Amino acid sequence: MCGLRGRCGPRRTVAGRIRMQRDRNPLAAFEEFVELWQRLLAEAETPGTAIVVEGERDRRAVRRLGWTGPVAVVHRGRSLSATAQALVEGSRRVIVLTDWDTEGGVLARRLREFLEAGTVGLDLEYRRRLARTLRGELVHVEGLYGWARRTAERLGVPLETVVVPAGRADDRTPTG
Repeated sequence: MCGLRGRCGPRRTVAGRIRMQRDRNPLAAFEEFVELWQRLLAEAETPGTAIVVEGERDRRAVRRLGWTGPVAVVHRGRSLSATAQALVEGSRRVIVLTDWDTEGGVLARRLREFLEAGTVGLDLEYRRRLARTLRGELVHVEGLYGWARRTAERLGVPLETVVVPAGRADDRTPTG
């Protein structure tokens, strides 16, 4: 039963208890991140799949975590509509991975508006699930590699063995 006035606090709901358990156990959050990131890396193998990030540091972070497919950078001196048009012309599927802050949310919505009219498949699910997995720990995509590396070190797990898929040893260095 909820509190005195019918309000359920974070400890009294099922979601709140799960969140608190995960917050106490960094291993659970890291395992969820690794599973999700490995699925994302598998998407890079599909021809025509691109990922969209906000800036150059975000691009470097996803490259360091093993993404080998095309990366479109939004803040690169051209309009969002021009970036979206280039994606429509060069991709079949676009995974939006903007930051998990207000500006990133606005960019994701605007990209959705531009891309839904075209023939390209749009994926916002990875952005949403990563936000849920990293809740409160990370706001910017550029910090993703550092967070994963620090968490792996704390847990005594080599990051390269869990994030970069087997057979990709040559792709571990950041590339453009």
